[in-house]
Amino acid sequence: MELMVLLNALVTRLLFVLHSLIGVWRVTAVKKEPKYWLLALLNLLLCLETGLTLKFKQGRGYKWFSPAIFLYLICTVPSLWLLEIHHGTQYCGNEPGAVQMNVSNQDFNQSRDTSHGSEGTGHHIIQTAKVFVNHLSTICETVWTLALHQTFLLLLVVGRWLLPIGVEITRDQLSQLLLMFVGTAADILEFASETLDIEDVRKNYALINAILAVWTWSMLQFPLDLAVQHIGCKPTASTRRIPSLLLCRYSAELWNIGVSLFIQDGPFFIVRSILMGHFRIFNQMLVFFTAKNILVVTLQLYRLAVITLDFRATILQKSRKEVSCCPCEPYKASTHATADQDTEMKEFVAVPPKEQSQAPSED
Repeated sequence: MELMVLLNALVTRLLFVLHSLIGVWRVTAVKKEPKYWLLALLNLLLCLETGLTLKFKQGRGYKWFSPAIFLYLICTVPSLWLLEIHHGTQYCGNEPGAVQMNVSNQDFNQSRDTSHGSEGTGHHIIQTAKVFVNHLSTICETVWTLALHQTFLLLLVVGRWLLPIGVEITRDQLSQLLLMFVGTAADILEFASETLDIEDVRKNYALINAILAVWTWSMLQFPLDLAVQHIGCKPTASTRRIPSLLLCRYSAELWNIGVSLFIQDGPFFIVRSILMGHFRIFNQMLVFFTAKNILVVTLQLYRLAVITLDFRATILQKSRKEVSCCPCEPYKASTHATADQDTEMKEFVAVPPKEQSQAPSED
């Protein structure tokens, strides 16, 4: 096992666990109940996956699917759900920066006094860490939640980059996948922050759950690598059917279209349309992103039509070439004629050559 592969696999999963624990810590601090620390047990699944990957795959990734990314979603998404649901009861002062500066200066002065009165650097490090944690605790909870959303999406992209790739995916495909993930992460963050920050949405508990459910559904595309990998079907009897041939030839393009229609832009358009049509919520950004979703869905449907027409033209051209060439197998209608020709040839060959040569000598 290569050292760099092992190091990348361990460091990336360590970052996933650390970010997940920070999310659990914020939930525990907001709810003020220690029982929420039980959410940290979900990281045991990621530890188990790390051991299995190192043993059976030598740290390499899997084909079409990343278990580490999927388990990272399982470990982090519940904490973000709880923080967003608790968002309505949070309060931030008018000048949070001044409060944070006063608290931090006071705490640092206290830690400096205690460090001078004590011996050794260990106590000073512990006091500095406590001051740093207290300083972070003074930050407004809405800022914390938004920061966790942003770092969550950034870590998904960076983590997918750092994770060792499998044999089936190339560097070129990985670069294409990362560029797609950057644009996807920006759209998902905009959807969550833009819709959940509306005051009328915050007053509706069911609407918050619906938006978070669509947000969670859109996150499921990150563990999958089908958008850049082709299936590469073998020429078997099942792949001779037209749907199978279409899937084999345009697997990556079809998956990209399906993700946009059913996982990201399609559900985002439905949610935003409900907000404007049923709940009568209008603002400039909501209208703009709804129009953007309509445009993307229309372009994806147009792309699907282009792929279908191109595939149909290829099939028709191939069938015409097969008809114009000589067939490899005889038609069923001419089986009797070919059978009679074979019997005549056999009878002609069965005549001995001596009898043919003796016939003129008798005359």
